[in-house]
Amino acid sequence: MLGIIVHGDNHFIVRGPSPDRATALALVRHWSVIQIGGTTPATLAQWRISTQEVREDLTWAVVVTAESAISPAVQELLDELSARGVAILNT
Repeated sequence: MLGIIVHGDNHFIVRGPSPDRATALALVRHWSVIQIGGTTPATLAQWRISTQEVREDLTWAVVVTAESAISPAVQELLDELSARGVAILNT
């Protein structure tokens, strides 16, 4: 499955099942800090960032609350997903 996790003005295109709120937050925290030589915790191993995808293939979306605003381009993508009937989980 392919989806998007949005955290303020940052976002990740992700391969894996739609995460719950706690897992989405853990993924944002894990991917937002570069850890050279770090490993992904086993609890997050079923998700990975994907860089070459088509927006029409996105099947889920999670918006994690942040202090910064969602960028206009990502908001447009979320609007498109919503119009297609993709459920957007707001945490």
